[in-house]
Amino acid sequence: MIFFVSYPESVFVSRVVTLSGEIVSTLTLVPSPCTKRTMHDDDGSVPLDGSATLDGKVPLLDALQLDQLEAAFRRWAKGPVPSHGRKDSRRRIFLIFLLIRYTGAKLSEVLAFGPDVVGDDTVTFAVEGQPPRCVEISQALSRELRELATSLETDGDDYVIDPAYVRRKFYDMARRCGFERRQGGPEMLRKARALELMQNNVPLPAVQRMMGRPAPPLTAAATGFSERDLQEATRSYVEREGSGRTSARNRFMGKVSRLCTGDVQTLVELATVDGGTLRSIITNESAERLGLKPGMLVSAEVKAPWLTIEPAGRPGASSADNERKGVISRIVRGSVATECIVTVSPTLVLCAVVPAEQFDALGLDVGNAARLSFGSLSVILHVD
Repeated sequence: MIFFVSYPESVFVSRVVTLSGEIVSTLTLVPSPCTKRTMHDDDGSVPLDGSATLDGKVPLLDALQLDQLEAAFRRWAKGPVPSHGRKDSRRRIFLIFLLIRYTGAKLSEVLAFGPDVVGDDTVTFAVEGQPPRCVEISQALSRELRELATSLETDGDDYVIDPAYVRRKFYDMARRCGFERRQGGPEMLRKARALELMQNNVPLPAVQRMMGRPAPPLTAAATGFSERDLQEATRSYVEREGSGRTSARNRFMGKVSRLCTGDVQTLVELATVDGGTLRSIITNESAERLGLKPGMLVSAEVKAPWLTIEPAGRPGASSADNERKGVISRIVRGSVATECIVTVSPTLVLCAVVPAEQFDALGLDVGNAARLSFGSLSVILHVD
């Protein structure tokens, strides 16, 4: 898998890194405002703008569709079983689905799964001949996995299951939901999970790590993210996801690079994983309560209505402390307000909500380069 990353109105040097960690070549990227970020792998191009496809034809499932598929699996696992069937078999398939859905594990890893490898907030995959790897999961998912695993009849080789049978069941469930059968395959669910994490602004090195691949050295090294930082970033997201409190967009992850304390307020500067700087002004009391100090890993959020959007090439300066440039990947027009999705980097997708008439006057469309700006007082900090 190779990542090509494009930014509007900027030229930089990046590395092409395979999922095995091998550096294939070093490229200087000269982007175009209409260039899309693309993840290339053995199954074809996967644009990271919410329209990811397999072979350019079959779209990967988005977050809502993944939830729909999960709901279908839950109903099926709890539903009545034909006289010739076994409830235990349905639970086992559902367990496999949950593991792939939320850990991005390979089917071979999941089929080697045993009930004793689920911790309070991790699951360990161990395949013969390969070093074990640990993946962060929410505590809620951990409880459900352990309950499912212990409810199964696991005498002897009862955990052994035919991979072809698993694929058939996954394909059948996808068709029941009205999806194309290949969208429900284990490999495609794994890809959909990686895409979901990236679109929710989980740092790219953390996503690579979760997928069982070495993190690309460029991004991680640029911000000084350690292995522990990546674990904490992943755990922060999965816990929010597990509790249903995840903010889908406008979420930054970074390290405190500078603190400037005044009489009443503190200016906090973050070195974010997208390579930029983020500034937030909070009260001294809030800074003390959060225990902020240089090098600390924190997350930041800004609400969509607080972002200002304009064409990237428009002349003039802004008094806003924070600015990001990207390419518009989606526009949702309403009678009162318009939602505009801007892809900034592989780990950052921002959403701006502006009055419909104001947005129409800008003349922006999908594929256009745009500039987003927001004040430091609009940035909310979280320490998980």
